[in-house]
Amino acid sequence: MKPTVALVLGSGGARGIAHIGVIHELINQGYEISSISGSSMGALIGGVYAAGKLDEFESWLCSLSKMDVFNLVDFTLSTQGIIKADRVVNEIQKFIPDQNIEDLPIKYAAVTTDLINKKEVVITQGSLYDAIRASVSIPMVITPIKKIDTLLVDGGVLNPVPVNRVFRQENDILIAVNLNANIPYKKQKNADTEGKLLEKLTRSKLNGFQRKLSELLPGNKTGNMGYFNLISETSSLMLLQIAKLTLELNPPDLLIEISRQSCGIFDFYKAAELIELGRNETIKGLNKLN
Repeated sequence: MKPTVALVLGSGGARGIAHIGVIHELINQGYEISSISGSSMGALIGGVYAAGKLDEFESWLCSLSKMDVFNLVDFTLSTQGIIKADRVVNEIQKFIPDQNIEDLPIKYAAVTTDLINKKEVVITQGSLYDAIRASVSIPMVITPIKKIDTLLVDGGVLNPVPVNRVFRQENDILIAVNLNANIPYKKQKNADTEGKLLEKLTRSKLNGFQRKLSELLPGNKTGNMGYFNLISETSSLMLLQIAKLTLELNPPDLLIEISRQSCGIFDFYKAAELIELGRNETIKGLNKLN
């Protein structure tokens, strides 16, 4: 019998692409994933895998040029966020049809946060896309999901590595992936001119939002860091600390760690590099486990 795995996929923006490499390597080494819980990108990758469409999703991600990534980001000047994320969701829906979570072949849980009722919400039934869209709603960056009496945002706000939300069965192995590990990362030496162009274009767009924000809120000062970088750095530090505490309270059988220095929150154009990183870190972890 194949050893079964209860897999926990953490939040961390584009670093979540590393989850694809983790899943591939687990399967390659003969493990069977029996259940998944995820926050933010972990909820997205976990949901796509549970729906049986991970290979298609990976191919689509790796086919995107840097400019494709930029054009998929639907910026909006809103008091609730600067990205709507509808374009990405619509693109994914073209090749992955929505379905009910309870109909998936494996147990799946998406973790999100309800700002109105100030609590964690674990979604285990209903629309897979609604669950994913709610879980990836980074506060003040991606617009939240409004329900009748709830306002749902990123699950990482309260539970970036939802070890305590995955379905367990007897004798399974609990494996968690932390995308916010405070460990060094050796970056590739190759010059990334297209990536630098994307960064320049994105920064230009965000600087425009910063100027508009300053006009709306004259007293808003963030020093030299800028609005977006301030949110990004604050969120990253928050995730680092909460993940550390969560893992101390709920230690998994195996913790796979992805360096928080491996890429920025929106570096989705690094898909191939991040998938390989996830695969390599999984190999290292399984060698220790065995």
